[in-house]
Amino acid sequence: MKVYGITNCDTVKKALTWLKDNGVEYEFHDFKKLGVSDEKLEEWDSKAGYEKFLNKNGLTWKQLDPAVKASITGKEPALQLLQQKTSMIKRPVIEDGGFLHFGFDPETYRQHFGK
Repeated sequence: MKVYGITNCDTVKKALTWLKDNGVEYEFHDFKKLGVSDEKLEEWDSKAGYEKFLNKNGLTWKQLDPAVKASITGKEPALQLLQQKTSMIKRPVIEDGGFLHFGFDPETYRQHFGK
């Protein structure tokens, strides 16, 4: 099981604490240190749609130039932006077999991990 995120994100911290407290082992992928591949973004888009993981509620989106926001008119510009600004990916991203989830939701975690 793999968790993608950044270590200073409060939501990621909550998710990692939940996983540890419930005995769920994971591998952590730090976006800030390791980035994210084009292939991974394409994979997530094909499974969930980029709209699901493009975080428009975060500070990074809110601080973007309005012209940049206006240029995000579809998949390609969105994925290019996410590649450049990984802090705009909704976090954490959980991959566990066929399970893919964006964000922290204890109930979804309980259901998936049976805890």
